[in-house]
Amino acid sequence: MEASLFSAGHLVKRYGSHTAVDDLSFDIRPGECLGLIGPNGAGKTTTIRLCLGQTAPDAGRICAFGRHMPRDALAIKQRLGVVSQMDTLDPDFNCAENLLVYGRYFGLPDRVIRERVPRLLEFAALSHKASARPGELSGGMKRRLSLARALVNDPDLLLLDEPTTGLDPQARHLMWERLQMLLQQGKSILLTTHFMDEAERLCSRLLVIDHGRKIAEGRPRELIAQHLEAEVVEVYGQGALALAGDPAHEALRARATRVEVSGETVFFYTPDAQALLLALAPMHELRTLHRPANLEDLFLKLTGRQIREDG
Repeated sequence: MEASLFSAGHLVKRYGSHTAVDDLSFDIRPGECLGLIGPNGAGKTTTIRLCLGQTAPDAGRICAFGRHMPRDALAIKQRLGVVSQMDTLDPDFNCAENLLVYGRYFGLPDRVIRERVPRLLEFAALSHKASARPGELSGGMKRRLSLARALVNDPDLLLLDEPTTGLDPQARHLMWERLQMLLQQGKSILLTTHFMDEAERLCSRLLVIDHGRKIAEGRPRELIAQHLEAEVVEVYGQGALALAGDPAHEALRARATRVEVSGETVFFYTPDAQALLLALAPMHELRTLHRPANLEDLFLKLTGRQIREDG
């Protein structure tokens, strides 16, 4: 197995009586994307802050590139690229100047940065916006500029905290394309996201956390096969909710391994949906969607369907 580029061992972080990160361990290998997923309040942002040395763990260790965080934070950050949730672009500088000024934070000579700026703008599909200020850019353009800025020091590892939140589908797909290009170039990525299709598309491995603890880890398709039935039938429409609890429909429910309700939709999880679909066919007032199990199903099974408002 290839040696880890970055590893975290038994991390603990408490804020008063609240334990935000609880005995969390993971590693990131060269050229892979590790996805960190979990509901609001699971500890994802605190974990990112620990990885960046912005807060010190109460217990555990973080090693990166043969060094230790937070003791060697400056040396480690020289090899990191970061895209945070919030827009941190400087509104007073244009796109090219944002890259130039940020590169100076790493002590790079202006000559080196100026050589990199055109390539980074081209990578971000922003060559035509070099003289535009961030306020003139769309949301997708801003996120791509933030990604280009994170690459100005040619980092080995990128930490991306929900990089496509708020983007429309076209902008998200363009960002995914750029991230795939970076992985093909050998960059490593630690990605937090609430989009399960994004996690399945980009991530080599997933780390699912809840209440600060690891509850699952593995490759996306392997986790789905391990924790879920192969097929899902979603049923909605007039009378759908009765299917989940009415004794008259007990025989129908018996055709599924597991039945769940979310809002006005009933989810039937089964290894073989054909018998269930045939039983539902005469119920013309209902609408059905038959699909394979996916990461969203996994996420909801492991962390629950209840909405959480805490951040």
